[in-house]
Amino acid sequence: MLIGDVQGWVDNFVSFDDRFLERIAAAWPSCMGVLPEQPGEDAITINLVDRLAKDAVVRRLCHWVEYQFEPFGLNPDGSKYSKGIIDIAVLFDWDRERYLAYECKRLNVINGGSRSSLATVYVTQGMMRFLTEQYAEQLPVGCMLGYVLDGDMPFAKSRIADAIGSHVPLALAEGPTPLAAIETIERFRTRHTRQTGSQIELRHALFSKPSAVATNA
Repeated sequence: MLIGDVQGWVDNFVSFDDRFLERIAAAWPSCMGVLPEQPGEDAITINLVDRLAKDAVVRRLCHWVEYQFEPFGLNPDGSKYSKGIIDIAVLFDWDRERYLAYECKRLNVINGGSRSSLATVYVTQGMMRFLTEQYAEQLPVGCMLGYVLDGDMPFAKSRIADAIGSHVPLALAEGPTPLAAIETIERFRTRHTRQTGSQIELRHALFSKPSAVATNA
């Protein structure tokens, strides 16, 4: 739960995301360099978080970077329960209800010589978890990381835009709006209206893994 000016927290989250992505960009080549050609989502995220947790700049920016963070929900009787597992959560202090969530998804996955964009999964099993407040409950900002495994960024962006535009439950209020790239990271943002009436800004960052193998869409 946020205390004080919500816009102030939005600004802080946005500023942190910019700096955090700079550190991810720095760690990305070495992270992917130790993984196979088509690594699993968990393998990428584990190796990324391992590097970020050891990064001197990241250690100054936040309290902790957690892999598979479980936010708690509140039952009517006052007991707590797990709301699921967020791929990466950045905690700024000991308050478990105040964090910046990063949900990670693979894109343009090659299997048996054919390519699956997985843009629909990105939307329905990624973005929607912020809309239902399974993740980032009562928080105004959430983040998506897309691992583009074949390096075809235009294809990934096009398919994501189509998936966003066709999924009515996203309650899209604004976007996709381009953001300035950080190193080779392609970025954009979207804004959505939750069923509670509150709005959430989702910040999207797409990371490219070059592939020497030509594929068909």
